[in-house]
Amino acid sequence: MHDGAAAVLEQCWRDGYCVPNPDVYPHLWLWDSCFHSISWAALGDPRGAMELASCLDAQLPGGFVPHMRYAEPSEGSGPLADRSSYTQPPIYAHAARVLTARGLTLVPGTLERIERALDYLWNQRMTADGLLFIVHPWESGSDDSPRFDDWIGRSSWSRLPYTIFDHQLAEATKFDEEGAAVWSREFVVAPAAINAFAAHAAGELAALTGKQEWRRRADGLAAAIDGILWDAEQHHWVDKPIVGGGPSAALPTLDGLMPALVTADPERARLALAQAEDTGRYAAPFGSRFVPADHPRYQPEQYWRGPAWPQLNYMLHQAARRWEANTLADAIADASHRAALVSGFAEYWNPETGAGLGAVPQGWAALAATYPVTPAQANPPTAG
Repeated sequence: MHDGAAAVLEQCWRDGYCVPNPDVYPHLWLWDSCFHSISWAALGDPRGAMELASCLDAQLPGGFVPHMRYAEPSEGSGPLADRSSYTQPPIYAHAARVLTARGLTLVPGTLERIERALDYLWNQRMTADGLLFIVHPWESGSDDSPRFDDWIGRSSWSRLPYTIFDHQLAEATKFDEEGAAVWSREFVVAPAAINAFAAHAAGELAALTGKQEWRRRADGLAAAIDGILWDAEQHHWVDKPIVGGGPSAALPTLDGLMPALVTADPERARLALAQAEDTGRYAAPFGSRFVPADHPRYQPEQYWRGPAWPQLNYMLHQAARRWEANTLADAIADASHRAALVSGFAEYWNPETGAGLGAVPQGWAALAATYPVTPAQANPPTAG
């Protein structure tokens, strides 16, 4: 497992960071690099600290961290020539915590840049009711989630109309004087997962710096998530449309379980994580389905309609460990190990068969190396 993960990262390595895939994704992507950093740390490789610093190198003076730094000319992601004007989930604080826990030394200035990045989100992307918002599906990380279907006016995915829609939304975006996206005429939403990841990041930063202000911000955002986004009937958290959107924002997706990372309510965490263990819902032989099996929109090989994704499996594993849901955590680890090998360390895969989908290999599939070996793997049954 470690040899395979190391080989994938080596294949993707450039000058200070990994591209997700050399052919399909030739640029630096923000949350991909955060997960690469975590994977390097699991391998004991100091390039984890270099990668984390590299993904913050495109940070704007005001603190905004772009979701892409271009390795070659690109367009369609805002007015900046060398980087995107959108952001992505703030996994960088968790990556820094993992690196330090593994005994690796951060590049000087990394924590200060992370603090400015999170401060930007709290100051520039916070609604009056205390939730963080995004202005393009790209910022969610779950680019074409069924939760965004009502914005595009479709209930089934097809690449061309979604690509056209993404670029239309770029035209509808308002940018500030530094080139950072700040609002949209057509798409503004407070997603459950983004808010969970941000609250988790604030908590990680509090642990790293000892600053209680970040603990207060983490707890405040977690309380807003529970107070506004919890769906008591579905037993998961939903997204809140602000500009555009509709009922699809409440569709069940794996995103809706992510606030188990930060909720202070053990019963809500139990109800949400129980769905992750249910084979009729999210639990599958090769990892967590993005859309539950019993939902009519579930398609195990269709982009964001059901496949398993390594980065979301990893974050769900973090939530399971937080609540000592050890059976779930072990199941995610076992499934992720199998899926990485069967899929060829793919970008995402069929959760029922492990068949690789998207780019193969993909850097963040190296997250399989981060999971502990479970007792079942360490002591496999013997014949006779």
